[in-house]
Amino acid sequence: MKFSQTLHDIIMIKLIDIDKFVQSRFKKTFILKGIDLEIAEGEFVTIMGPSGAGKSTLLNIIGLLDPPSAGEYYLLDQPVHKLKERQRSDLQKHTIGYVFQAYHLIDELTVYENIETPLLYQNMPGKQRKARVAELLDRFQMVAKKDLFPEQLSGGQQQLVGVARAIAGKPRLLLADEPTGNLHSEQGKEVMELFKQLNKEGMTIIQVTHSEENAQYGERIIRIVDGAIEKDERIVKEKEQEA
Repeated sequence: MKFSQTLHDIIMIKLIDIDKFVQSRFKKTFILKGIDLEIAEGEFVTIMGPSGAGKSTLLNIIGLLDPPSAGEYYLLDQPVHKLKERQRSDLQKHTIGYVFQAYHLIDELTVYENIETPLLYQNMPGKQRKARVAELLDRFQMVAKKDLFPEQLSGGQQQLVGVARAIAGKPRLLLADEPTGNLHSEQGKEVMELFKQLNKEGMTIIQVTHSEENAQYGERIIRIVDGAIEKDERIVKEKEQEA
């Protein structure tokens, strides 16, 4: 418990007055407007809102996949809005893991090779890579499937490979965009339980979801409407209520 409290004292993400807009000749169309947000290290946060509200855009900005049009972004005290592309890329590579609704596995690579990919980008030595992939295959009960290709796996298995790949480089921040959207309920529950365990181990998790049930795995819900934060609420768990 002490470990978790210590983590929660460190601000990992700080967004100040973030806008995202599309500029046409005569007007700006805002996707996000005036976003102010702080997320502490070790938190499990859910972003919710109607379709087109700007949830995925916000996640992409946090994940350094898309720059904001205006505002300031600090990630682990680094002023992302001032960094050069190479610096942003290095920060992204060593800090952030991604899980997508559509899996985004590489069809031509086996399960083993898909999980290994981010470690190659990190220039991890071969021996360490082998040990890390073996550890993940074991954890995700995929040892027997390591030589299969994505098309030979069920949707749930593909998403587990996606999660294994996302955490292979031991990122401090895991971003998940509708991670259970293509899964049936039992597979979805398995993925969410895995997130809960990773969060217990100290990983910061931000997920975008439409599922109120999945949101309950976290501790905070940020509700976005029309590109702005409408509500930022903490989830009160049963144990807390009893206390």
